[in-house]
Amino acid sequence: MKRFDRLIVLAAVIITAAFVIINVIPESKDGDVRLHNVEISRAVRVLTDTGEMPDPAQYKTITGIYPQTGDNSFYDSPNEYVIREINGKLYRIEYSEIPQTNGRLSLNVTAAFFALFTIGLLLWLRQTVIKPFDRISELPYELAKGGLSVPLKESRSRYFGRFIWGLDMLREKLEQSKQSELELQKEKKTMLMSLSHDIKTPLSAIKLSAKALERGLYPETEKQRETARLIAKNADDVEKLVNEIMHANSEDIIRFGVKNGEFYISSVIDRIKMYYSDKLSGTEFTVDNCSDCILSGDPDRLAEVLQNIIENAIKYGDGHYIRIGFSDEEDCRLISVTNSGCTLPENELAHIFDSFWRGSNIGTQKGSGLGLSICRSLMAKMNGDVYAEISGGDMRVTLVCRKG
Repeated sequence: MKRFDRLIVLAAVIITAAFVIINVIPESKDGDVRLHNVEISRAVRVLTDTGEMPDPAQYKTITGIYPQTGDNSFYDSPNEYVIREINGKLYRIEYSEIPQTNGRLSLNVTAAFFALFTIGLLLWLRQTVIKPFDRISELPYELAKGGLSVPLKESRSRYFGRFIWGLDMLREKLEQSKQSELELQKEKKTMLMSLSHDIKTPLSAIKLSAKALERGLYPETEKQRETARLIAKNADDVEKLVNEIMHANSEDIIRFGVKNGEFYISSVIDRIKMYYSDKLSGTEFTVDNCSDCILSGDPDRLAEVLQNIIENAIKYGDGHYIRIGFSDEEDCRLISVTNSGCTLPENELAHIFDSFWRGSNIGTQKGSGLGLSICRSLMAKMNGDVYAEISGGDMRVTLVCRKG
């Protein structure tokens, strides 16, 4: 901001210096006499060629042309004049010098207009572009430091108003995510403490029963069998509690906020088409035509699901083609993403939506095994579904979306 202000001051100084140069430096005398010298030369040429007296009214600087009559008054004139000999006869050509004030005035007016335009443009840029941008220039740094509590003031700038609004939404989302993470950590610690306490009881019983068997405290066969059944029961209880911990952790990882509502399918498909048409420049990427309709769900989450599926198609397909197709089934719109070059064995297809599962075809591709699991969770929260099939070397993942 300060640098731009210095630029405005510099522009003002340069403009002022230009005005000084235009108005203070004296004009050249050669510039004053140039016009009447030219016109005198033209008049002399006319007299020489035609012998006829030129009309002074045709010239801007010549006020009169007088031939010598033998009178001594020929050389007496209050006006500026020159004597020329033409065809053996003398002529007095009177002229007046035209001052250059009109030219200087025009130059000043032009320079003033340019100065006002330049200063006005710089001030307009300062108010509409530089100042709003200066307000938000520190926001990414503050967000990175965790400063999420202070909202951004609204701006009516046509250039940055929507941008500031979007940044404020991002700040709110990050703040909500931070609060959700704190609550999640609190819930997780509470749950782990509770389950840890519950696990201690069956573990203690198992240890006591095992020690009793080890020391031969139960010589009777029936008593030994009863102790073994007790150990097995307590082991089942421990296994159940461990499964609850694993399930809770899995649910925590894919916990997303879904705001269900109604939206047009075109609003999501257009976003996907615009993004991947440029990204998939080396792949045949096609999106079938479909009639627009209203879907029930969260458009942002549906776009996220489609992105996850297309990213998988890019990673695990052969890059020949990716197609998005549409069909209708009862009160649902089906959106299918098909990619060529599927190398996943069919016997592994049933596991692709499991958390942390990765197929045998991953090769060197990095990943967490959560992408499709997240897709299934999001579609379930939008009252939809997702399934996959392999046909003719193609992988097809289909989303079942409820119509509004």
